[in-house]
Amino acid sequence: MNKHISRSGSRLHRRDFLRSTAALAAAAFGAPYIMPSSVFGKNSPSNRITLAIIGCGNQSTVDIPEWLKNDDCQIVTCCDVNRGSRGYRDDKQFLGREPQRNFVNKAYAKKTGNDSYKGCDACIDFRDVLARKDVDAVAIITPDHWHAVQTIMAAEAGKDIYCQKPLSLTVRDGQEMIKAVRKHNRILQCGSQWRSKAHIRQACELVLNGKLGKLQRVESYVAENNFKGPGPGWKAEPVPEGFDYNFWLGPAPQAPYHNLRCFYKFRFILDYSGGQTTNFGHHSNGVVRWGVCDDLFPTEFEDAGSEWPEKGDLFTTPTKVSFRAKFPNGVELFCHTNKPGFGVRFEGSEGSLEIGSSKFECKPASLKDAVLGGNDKRFAISENHYRNFLDAVKARKDGVEPAEVAHRTSMLCHLGNIAMLLKRKFKFDPQTEQIVGDDEANKMLSRPLRAPWHY
Repeated sequence: MNKHISRSGSRLHRRDFLRSTAALAAAAFGAPYIMPSSVFGKNSPSNRITLAIIGCGNQSTVDIPEWLKNDDCQIVTCCDVNRGSRGYRDDKQFLGREPQRNFVNKAYAKKTGNDSYKGCDACIDFRDVLARKDVDAVAIITPDHWHAVQTIMAAEAGKDIYCQKPLSLTVRDGQEMIKAVRKHNRILQCGSQWRSKAHIRQACELVLNGKLGKLQRVESYVAENNFKGPGPGWKAEPVPEGFDYNFWLGPAPQAPYHNLRCFYKFRFILDYSGGQTTNFGHHSNGVVRWGVCDDLFPTEFEDAGSEWPEKGDLFTTPTKVSFRAKFPNGVELFCHTNKPGFGVRFEGSEGSLEIGSSKFECKPASLKDAVLGGNDKRFAISENHYRNFLDAVKARKDGVEPAEVAHRTSMLCHLGNIAMLLKRKFKFDPQTEQIVGDDEANKMLSRPLRAPWHY
């Protein structure tokens, strides 16, 4: 991949590109940007992971405070194509590269006692971040259609990657991401933090080790859509000042600007996301796979009554998620929209178990206290997903949700969307990662990338 294609498509000589990047970095950091060890206790600069934030929207308001809690991690730049605006999930939110840069600098100013601290800068182009030698890792918090290109380029640039869920926009995306991460020996953690919650780990260990008896059926819940589209007949709008809309579209098809297309609402348009199927579904179906067995993958998919927006609406993802899948061991999965949002229910021959973000209920209740034996399978313990990533980077070993695990969870969700779109049943071969005997469905496993972006 050419890492130095400008937004206009012109090519830059690598030496000129790096020289200009270095000059920008030097201008941004009038004061030392690697803080002294006195600020971080025993964590000297040589033991510290420098982190770049790529994507400064709604999810960054959750992720950035978590990174700031870790004294062996320092955020050095915030990158986003939006300088700063409202229009995200909550009208009170004012987000973008400059607001989040200011948030980080304010946090470090408080920690250092230096009100003029300016150690974190802001930039528009993520390629400027990847060219910096002082960046060890990147947190990719961009819309789903950017995840593959940015992850692949980050791996090529020698950066470790924390990529928000869902891992990918398509099955092909995930395959290419795995290739790049493994080829360049990078650590990738997918940001589906349910694998770092103790009660969910406990529940999945009980299921996997047969404490419910023979597992028969699983339900996974996704949240309702929390925004509605403008409906047919919507009109294009002028692009706001300070927002590089063409760069936001990136590898996605060219399309007219509308305020409901971007920022948080991208979630409800298939060009950029799989909707709540992949948003909350990556959480819940990831837990399903954990409990059933990560090594097993469904071989049959079918629609179960999904509903979609009116033709001509800007929003194109399901308004009601409803699909079924069957694992090769006979366990049926029913994934559907449910008001509480995230959740999973396991049903076995000797009991049932239901979990949510904090919920953990068993029937009979005594199942929760079941003791695992020495020969039972246990999962790696992680109490904090962000901390687990930092530890994995230092140890050069995969964390609790590496590329392959995240890819298969995203793939399950993508296949559910394909079944709902086609309104028919199909079989899937987990070994070849191909839909069996259905050319139309197989074409939906990948999408072309808009030039100049490519794998």
